[in-house]
Amino acid sequence: MQNIKIVPEGDASLLIQFEQVISPEVNQKIAAAAKLIRAQQISGIIDMIPTYCSLLINYNPLVISYEALYKRVESIVRMESHSEAGKKKVWEIPVVYGGTYGPDLGAIAEHAGISEEEVIKIHSSKDYLIYMLGFLPGFTYLGGLDEKIHTPRLASPRVRIPAGSVGIGGSQTGIYPMDSPGGWQLMGMTPVKTYDPDRETPILVEAGDYIRFVPVTEEKYLEIKAAVEAGTYEVTVHEGED
Repeated sequence: MQNIKIVPEGDASLLIQFEQVISPEVNQKIAAAAKLIRAQQISGIIDMIPTYCSLLINYNPLVISYEALYKRVESIVRMESHSEAGKKKVWEIPVVYGGTYGPDLGAIAEHAGISEEEVIKIHSSKDYLIYMLGFLPGFTYLGGLDEKIHTPRLASPRVRIPAGSVGIGGSQTGIYPMDSPGGWQLMGMTPVKTYDPDRETPILVEAGDYIRFVPVTEEKYLEIKAAVEAGTYEVTVHEGED
């Protein structure tokens, strides 16, 4: 268990601390450990919350004690298999960039010293690892943004950012799952609902998955949006080895 610590976090939570760096390798260990723990179906575990460098386990102390849970978790994270590569799940998220959908695209391009078209090309050219979900239900913290388009947050956050907005905040990019205040620079919008409380699985993606942004025209955006509202749209998903 090199560089891994297990500590109590309050009276009903256990925290597994991995290496304190933000990296795909650490994230893979966290996601794999969560998968192994979930597979054990340990009675008393309420939920698990992965973050950049740790995995928080909330449990019912009336069902399982901290000591008993510690032993179970310790034996699981000792398994070498939790660091092995697994299948890479990539969600294709259509995005209409610029204009009223991405009012800060010009500012992002100006900050980078490149054209808006080049910003779009860079932003949509790779798969982004979902390190964790937070801030809002289904809000994705994505890693791997090209340094060329790193952009500071707005000096004055907006009071309302529409659901589906795709933005950049410093070295990260992400999708706003619902209307909310926010300070990220907005570059586009997706019609896909990453959070829908009426859906059987409200949050579309999971930490450890990947997102690939696919540029679309406004016409295509509106077409997909109508299909999403009608419940007939299915997000394209690719799976393969890491």
